This record gives sequence, C-alpha cells and structure tokens, in this order.
Amino acid sequence: MTAEEERFAWHEAEKDIYSGIDTSVPHSARIWNYWLGGKDNFPVDQQAGDEYVQVFPGIIDLARHSRAFLTRAVRHLAAQEGIRQFLDVGTGLPTFDNTHEVAQRVAPDARIVYVDNDPLVLLHARALLTSTPEGVTAYVDADLHDPPAILEKAAETLDLSKPVALMLMGIMGHVSDDAEIKEIIRRLLDGLPSGSFLVLYDGTATDESFTEAQEGYDETGAVPYRLRRPEQIIGFFEGLELLDPGVVPVTLWRPEPSPFDPGPPAHAYGGVGRKP
Repeated sequence: MTAEEERFAWHEAEKDIYSGIDTSVPHSARIWNYWLGGKDNFPVDQQAGDEYVQVFPGIIDLARHSRAFLTRAVRHLAAQEGIRQFLDVGTGLPTFDNTHEVAQRVAPDARIVYVDNDPLVLLHARALLTSTPEGVTAYVDADLHDPPAILEKAAETLDLSKPVALMLMGIMGHVSDDAEIKEIIRRLLDGLPSGSFLVLYDGTATDESFTEAQEGYDETGAVPYRLRRPEQIIGFFEGLELLDPGVVPVTLWRPEPSPFDPGPPAHAYGGVGRKP
C-alpha cells in the first residue's frame, strides 16, 4: 500500500468512527482534552467543560497539575528506577507529555502500551502517539474491567517477566465500588513481576465546589465519576512499597523547584508504589 493509499484508508476509518459518535452527550476524555488546550472535542464537551469551570474554576489547574504529576512520575521511574516498560490503562486523548514522550526522552528504548476501549481515543492514539526508532509504542483495545485481556494483549509488546510501570491515571473514579477497584489492581499487578510499579491518581472529595461541579456533570448523562476521600485512594496501594512522599496531593509529589508560589494542594491524590 502506498503512502497515499494509507492516508485515504485512515481518513475513511476516521469518518466511520466519527459517524458513530454521540455528540449530544459530553465525554470525559474529550472534556479533559478541552481543559488541557486540545482540539479533539465537540461543542457539547466545551459547554460541559465551561459549566464545570463556572462551578469549580480550579478544575483547569487540577488537569494541568495531574499531567505534571504523570510527567514527574514517569521521568523518575525511567531515570531513577530503570523502568523501561509502561502499561498505561485508560489512555485518554493525546495532549502533551504523554507517557511515551516522557519515558523515551529519558530512555529511547522504552516500550509503552496504551490501553483504552473508546474508538475515538484509539483512533487518535494510533495517529498521534508515535515512538522513537529504538522503542515501541503500541495500542490495545481492551476494557479496564477485563485485566486478563489487558495483560494478554500487552504481552505482545511488553516482556511481562521484567518490571512494568502500571499507570492508572484519573480513571478509577469511573468505577463506583472500592472493592472492585482493588480487585482490578490486584489482578493487573498479579500479572507483573516483583519490582513493577503502580502509578495512580484520582480526584478527591476535598472541596465542596468540586463535588458540586462533578454532581452537575454526572447529571448530563455522561459516564459518572466518583470523587473519593484521600484515605480511600491511599487504600488502593495496599501491599505496595510507597515511594516518598507517599500518596499525597499531586502537586506535592516530588514537586520541581520553582520561584513561583505553587498554590494550594490540588484536589487529586496520587502516588507511586513498588510491588515487593
């Protein structure tokens, strides 16, 4: 197939996917993309995002701080812990400093597998998330609730006998039951060897306006997102060896030196834990 034929095939696939998208209901990945300055969103997402901001203006800073946490965590794992494999479940739409970009800046041979089950996310991931020549970036269509399928497909790219960083970034709020979250994490980590890591953050019910904004969003018909107490998020790291400073507001996880006031702690908690 020529390059022109490949471009035509890709655009035809894109049209098919877009034709099946319900643009009458906001979508969390597209709203997050909108807050981060991306262009892969629709008017319904922009309206929902703007309404959210009116109630909780801090959501835009929270989105940026959460991405900065991902950047610092991935960079630490690649540079200081020698991790060369990353399994990013719940990829979301590509924006800036995606997992593979951060990891491969440190280690060009890093291998990254992104997992999502949203056709729009997968379309953009395949188009935009390219790899260094030395490394590998792959994309898996699988559901968070099916750890065996995730691990089976990830094993086509990653060597699961060697340490892997499991990334669960801002997605566990879409699972309502804490016990189910712990079971998902356990099953995923059971498929990874000792020395692997869990990197996780989620929004917290630590601000009344944040809770109010989220309740309003949930009423739009979009997939709801549950804000949790910090101690609940800490509990998701049970059995793991937490790296300092533990599970904390994402702005406080190994912040980088800055002459500017970092502002109040973000209403999202995250951490990094090592599997013994």
